[in-house]
Amino acid sequence: MTTQVIVVNGGSSSGKSGIVRCLQAILADPWLAFSVDGLVDAMPPSLRTTSSGIEIDPGGGVSIGPQFRIVEAAWMRGVAEVARAGVGVVVDDVFLGGAASQQRWTDALDGLRVLWVGVRCEAGVAAGREIARGDRARGMAAAQATVVHEGVRYDVEVDTTHTEAVECARAIAARLG
Repeated sequence: MTTQVIVVNGGSSSGKSGIVRCLQAILADPWLAFSVDGLVDAMPPSLRTTSSGIEIDPGGGVSIGPQFRIVEAAWMRGVAEVARAGVGVVVDDVFLGGAASQQRWTDALDGLRVLWVGVRCEAGVAAGREIARGDRARGMAAAQATVVHEGVRYDVEVDTTHTEAVECARAIAARLG
């Protein structure tokens, strides 16, 4: 059975987006990429600065409210429909709720063949990338480095601490059925 959806989970600045771009480059068929950052960017500004939406505190902590969950559920269903329409999908997400986040995706992707990918990166390395990026609240990468993996089950895990994105993408591609 052929994989229809690849869900890539890891903390901020762990290298997920680079891996997704490399997957798109090396896979024979076209795969569409959807990221939680894209979801947040698509939300109205009023949901990006309120406790009912998503809030990022100056120390990098992220708080999720009920309005965000409503929007997120609709986005997940939409992503699943793209895969059901016959196009491969790669999801770049940050499971702030660990296993509960994975369960929300499992529910949305019901009936689809999914490859679950964990992207790990040592907290100090991710924090250095965070500083270099300049577009993240300092502390976010370190805070998320391990918590996003708690209780999550994967089909394949990669570690970007010392491995380039393309090598990680090749390891993931090798697991596609």
